[in-house]
Amino acid sequence: MVDTISSLASLDYRHDEWGVDVTVSGSQKGLMLPPGLSFTAISEKALAASQVSKFAKSYWRWDEMLKTNEKGFFPYTPATNMLYGLREAIAMLNEEGLENVFARHDRHAEATRRAVNAWGLEVLCRKPEEYSSSLTAVLLPDGHDSDAFRKVVLDNYDMSLGSGLGKVAGKVFRIGHLGDFNDLTLMGTLSGVEMGLRLFGFEKASGGVDAALDYLTSIRQQ
Repeated sequence: MVDTISSLASLDYRHDEWGVDVTVSGSQKGLMLPPGLSFTAISEKALAASQVSKFAKSYWRWDEMLKTNEKGFFPYTPATNMLYGLREAIAMLNEEGLENVFARHDRHAEATRRAVNAWGLEVLCRKPEEYSSSLTAVLLPDGHDSDAFRKVVLDNYDMSLGSGLGKVAGKVFRIGHLGDFNDLTLMGTLSGVEMGLRLFGFEKASGGVDAALDYLTSIRQQ
């Protein structure tokens, strides 16, 4: 089972080819929509298992959905406006081309990591080969509250950064660089982070914006 909420339409993902049994996702990230739609892809193996499973289930029952989907319908009241938005989002993705979409996310992720390194901070990922191209979680040094930092950025620059979740709550902030996002948007985001870091007491936090700008410029010139 794979959670693709942050990766669907942002990174290369292949449900059938990779032999995944259940894929779940949502509308609010790479698909550029508000929250409200969820998506589930299931294999024949998963469908067969659901039919003999004795676990209590209602919301996650697939049989009613599959039955009405065959006729092009939805078994409950559909989120019609969201579906119109989804159609437009898919058109935007196809117009850009999925390979270009994936390359854009890779480019923005690399630029963000270069900025983080220049600030003297750490990306919350131990293995570089597992870096995310849809968002970057930035670890603040011990003794610094990432939620307090996020408030400084929000209050002073009207920019909302993602919070840390679970056991990294209060330790990391997240920079999202996915969906309807371009080089200029990223540079504005990184500028807000760098200015916020200085206000928060990291007076030596500099050079991150320049590092990202140099990288993005070099990519454009290739």
